[in-house]
Amino acid sequence: MTDNKNNKNIITNRKARHEFQILKTYEAGISLNGSEVKSLRQVNIHLTDAYATIEDNEIWLVNAFIGLFKEATYNNHDPNRKRKLLLHKAEIRKIRKEIEEKGNTLVPLRLYFLNGKVKVEIGVAKGKKLFDKREDIARRDLQRSAERKIKI
Repeated sequence: MTDNKNNKNIITNRKARHEFQILKTYEAGISLNGSEVKSLRQVNIHLTDAYATIEDNEIWLVNAFIGLFKEATYNNHDPNRKRKLLLHKAEIRKIRKEIEEKGNTLVPLRLYFLNGKVKVEIGVAKGKKLFDKREDIARRDLQRSAERKIKI
């Protein structure tokens, strides 16, 4: 992703890429309150244990913690509430079909601002086994050592 003034990364869920193999990604809008957007601008969010579910042909982001905005008074939001993701019906049908396969789940990968609007990148993912995680780490270490040798 290239950072310019129209596209600003808020947070990336690095744990998701470690724990899951990402099969396909989708960009979704998210329904937020005003205090939540202001809190996101202060990067007061955690996606570590967050996931997405499909209920009544709608996709919901669950367990995403968006901290309270200090300057908001009685209009503040619930930090752990479910948040609706905004996608087209055809995309939701496609995602539902992909999730129904055994072992697939829906995880948020990152949040970012795109032209002033908050977007969520969600991925259809399959859980990795322990040996897959070790293999990825070993491959990454080999890549780093090769890059160091090239620099020298």
